[in-house]
Amino acid sequence: MVHKKMTMGLIVGNRGFFPDHLAKSGREEMVRVLQAADIDVVALTPEQSKYGAVETRQESRLCADLFRQRRDRIDGIVVTLPNFGEERAIADTLRLADLRVPVLIQATPDDPRKMTIAFRRDSFCGKMSACNNLSQYGIPYSITTLHTESPDSPEFAKDLQWFAAVCRVVNGFRNLRVGSIGARPAAFNTVRYSEKILESQVETLDLSEVLGRIERMKDNDDHAQSKLAEIKKYVDTSTVPAPALLKMAKLGAVVNQWMTATEVTISAVQCWTSIEENLGVVPCTVMSMMSNELLSSACEVDICGVLGMHALQLASGSPSALLDWNNNYGSDPNKAVCFHCSNLPKHFFRSVRMDFQEIIAGTVGKENTFGTCVGVIKPEQMSFARFSTNDVSGKMRGYVGEGRFTDDALNTFGGAGVVEIPNMQRLLHFICERGFEHHVAANLSAVSSAVHEATTRYLGWDMYWHNGENGAC
Repeated sequence: MVHKKMTMGLIVGNRGFFPDHLAKSGREEMVRVLQAADIDVVALTPEQSKYGAVETRQESRLCADLFRQRRDRIDGIVVTLPNFGEERAIADTLRLADLRVPVLIQATPDDPRKMTIAFRRDSFCGKMSACNNLSQYGIPYSITTLHTESPDSPEFAKDLQWFAAVCRVVNGFRNLRVGSIGARPAAFNTVRYSEKILESQVETLDLSEVLGRIERMKDNDDHAQSKLAEIKKYVDTSTVPAPALLKMAKLGAVVNQWMTATEVTISAVQCWTSIEENLGVVPCTVMSMMSNELLSSACEVDICGVLGMHALQLASGSPSALLDWNNNYGSDPNKAVCFHCSNLPKHFFRSVRMDFQEIIAGTVGKENTFGTCVGVIKPEQMSFARFSTNDVSGKMRGYVGEGRFTDDALNTFGGAGVVEIPNMQRLLHFICERGFEHHVAANLSAVSSAVHEATTRYLGWDMYWHNGENGAC
C-alpha cells in the first residue's frame, strides 16, 4: 500500500465553565495520537490561545488564519471535544478557514468514576451541539463509529484510518485530469457519459496521433527501449514475438510522454478494435503496468469506470482493476465471475503471463492480438465501485460495496476470478433496474465505506452502498 504522509488541521473545543484542564490534556493526547499515526498536525499552540483550544471569536479567527496559511498542506480537519466545547467557535473556525476539506468530529467519553465538576466532560452532549451548528452553517462533516471514543482507543485508530481514506478520495478528485485516448468504440454505448457533469477535467487525444507518434519513433529510441525492458521485467513474455513487444513498448512510451506533458493522472483507452487493426497489438499490458503503478487505466474509453478505479485506489493505496460483471457461477446466487480479457494489474493475479487476446483474435487474427495479461485473480477481500453520469438530474451517481474473490475453480481465458458478495441478487437487481453499466471497478481491500462517505457527503453524488448482509444503505 502506498500513501503520502497526510496533514490534519486540529480544532480543540473548549467551554470555559467546564474543566478547561481537560482541553489542555485533550489537545496533547490528540496531537500524540495523530503523530503516532504518521500524520502531521496544524493546530494553535498554547501560546496562541488558551491551551491551544478554540473558544472565543478571536481564537476562531486565529485558528482559521493558521489553517488558511497551510491550505495547500491540510488534507482534513479533526475536531476533538475533550469537554463540551464551544460549538459556535468550532463552526466559525471552519467557515472562516473555508478549506472545504473533510471534517471529523470526535468526542472523548466521560469516566463514570469522575463525574464531579472537576473532571466532568459532557462531550457526549457537546458533540450534538457541534454537529447541529455545522449543519446550520451548511458545513459537511463525518462522525466516529461510536458516539464517544477516546483518542487512544482502538476504535478511534480505526476511524482515523477510515477518515484519512475519505480525505484522500475527496482531495484526489480535486483538479483531477483524466486522459481520454481515442474515441469510444461504436459498439459500446454503455460507457457513454456526460463530460460536463464530471468535476474532473477530461483531456482528449485522438488515436491517430498516438499511432502517428509510434510510427515516427525509432526502434532504438531511449524511451521505447526503456519501456521494453520494463515490460519484460513486469510479465512473462516468452511466447510473444519480439516485434509485438516493441510495438507495445512504443505505445507505452508515447502514452507516458503525453500524460506527463498534459498533467494527466489516469486514463481510458480505445482498444476494440482499432489498435489491433492499425498497430497489431492489444494495449492490455501497457495499461496493466500503469494501473499497477497507481495510474489507473480503463479500456473502451470508460471514463466513469476509471474514476471508480481511482477512488478505490486513493482510499486503499493499492492498484485497482476494471472488470465485467460477466457470468453466473453455477447456481450460487451470491457468486459471479468477474472477467476482462485482460489489462488487470499484476497485483491482482496469483500468477500472470502475456498471451494473445482470444476474443478479438477471431476477427483480426492472432498475430495482431498479443499483449493480454492472462491469469486467475487471487483469493482476497475486495471492494467494488461504479460511477455514472445521470444526464436527467445533472449529477453523478453510483454504487459501492464489498465482497471477496474466492479460490473456486475457474477454467477460462483472460483475467478472471469468482467473486462472492452477500445478498448479490439484490445488488444485481439494483444495477439492472437503475441502468448501470456492466463494468465495475475492483480493489483488493475493504474501503467501500470510505469511498461512500467521500462521494456522498463531500462530493454530493447520489450513491448506493451495498452494505454487508442487509444488502443496502
